Amino acid sequence: MKQTLLAILLSAMLPVAASAADDVPEGYQLQQVLLMSRHNLRALLATNGSVLEQATPRKWPAWEVPGGELTTKGGVLEVYMGRYLREWLAQQKLVPQESCPAQQSVYAYANSLQRTVATAQFFITGAFPGCDISVHHQAAMGTMDPVFHPAITNADSAFSPAAVKAMENQRSRYSLKESFKLLEQIADYRSSPECKEKQRCDLNQEKDAFKAPLHDEPGVSGPLKIGNSLVDAFTLQYYEGFPEEQVAWGEIKSDKQWRLLSELKNSYQDTLFTSPAVARNVAAPLVKYMTSALVDKATSSPAVTLLVGHDSNIASLLTALNFKPYRLPGQYERTPIGGKVMFERWHDTRSNRDLMKIEYVYQSTEQLRQAQPLSLNSPPQRVTLELADCPVDGDGFCPMDKFNEVMREAAR
Repeated sequence: MKQTLLAILLSAMLPVAASAADDVPEGYQLQQVLLMSRHNLRALLATNGSVLEQATPRKWPAWEVPGGELTTKGGVLEVYMGRYLREWLAQQKLVPQESCPAQQSVYAYANSLQRTVATAQFFITGAFPGCDISVHHQAAMGTMDPVFHPAITNADSAFSPAAVKAMENQRSRYSLKESFKLLEQIADYRSSPECKEKQRCDLNQEKDAFKAPLHDEPGVSGPLKIGNSLVDAFTLQYYEGFPEEQVAWGEIKSDKQWRLLSELKNSYQDTLFTSPAVARNVAAPLVKYMTSALVDKATSSPAVTLLVGHDSNIASLLTALNFKPYRLPGQYERTPIGGKVMFERWHDTRSNRDLMKIEYVYQSTEQLRQAQPLSLNSPPQRVTLELADCPVDGDGFCPMDKFNEVMREAAR
């Protein structure tokens, strides 16, 4: 597999002809882009004593890299995304078509974990091969950068219990009975150490226990954590290209089953990170950073900024800024591996006004599994997002002054 992936990675570096310009309104000029990205494909962690080992008697297939690290294929996928976005940015004349961009016009900043830093490095390699563009991160690798750490920072003694209550209320919105039933069958849960040793044998009967500790991430123990861990593992196996008989031990055979299982993963993320009070608190450092780049210092910021963090960053950010509900065709995840929320500042030269357009740019499940090369002629998925307090027009643009108000209010 490594030789095949290396070959397609090298082929991805070859130039391709750009297609005709996207359907952008006449007179619109792209002036700035900020990409908030989730890291790309990583290996799962299935060591002795982990949730994955405790929840099934079945053996987990081995991965080529240590648990939690970006895989070779994850690097390939990120090169593809970088290559595509370079083509699109050049098409919009924000960066040069072939030569390196001007010094300091591209800025990459990642959380200080291997998978996030490596994701940013592969993106830059795909987008700007041979160019001297560094990936910035704090020196202490393996520790969470405060900008990307979705931790509780409100020290008020009343906040933590209120946050737990908010998560409990969020959890009550989801009916997961059929999802847990299917998961138990796939994992042979009743034969697992969790069942045999701890007598916890029915995921639908066990209760979730939430926590919101100061200076740490919101958390949960119980069925929701088990469900998220297992489904996340199955999803990563599928993306990595494991043979079908190894993905969830060959037990997932239909789109309906994938969707049912994915409700567990999406509900976990929503429960921990999208109740408004929790989301606003844990996303605050990231919101402030982005407000500085997009609003306060927009005219002096780099033309292109890449931020690489985690699904928890994107989930809490979208809630903190009060985005309307969205759907991502071709995906089971709400915040897909390698997906990017792209903030685009445009200038309408005809009306002399600034506008904001926000899109989710991501690869479908099949584009990820098949490692499909991306280009203007074979693009990833793109979905326009809308802020509740900055309604978009028919082309997906909202007034920049309204967007600035949303960001400044959220950054308070």
